[in-house]
Amino acid sequence: MQTKSPAFEDIANLMTNAFGAAKGVGDEVRAAARARADRVIADMDLVSRDEFEAFKMMASSAQQEISELKSQVKKLEASVKALKKKAK
Repeated sequence: MQTKSPAFEDIANLMTNAFGAAKGVGDEVRAAARARADRVIADMDLVSRDEFEAFKMMASSAQQEISELKSQVKKLEASVKALKKKAK
């Protein structure tokens, strides 16, 4: 039969409390670092993911429209060239 020594129980309680305090400090440091990072990012004037995705869709749509307009211009240029040839 083993009995627990009061000294060992005290040491175990102290260690448990120390680990709890260390975890609390770690959580506070992590929260402070996160808040600081958020402030730095806000100061950098970065866009949000939603804004980026919206702009990406607009750019893709504009690129497609440009491609279609280029095709129309080529067809019109060919028509003008053919009309000039007939006029001669």
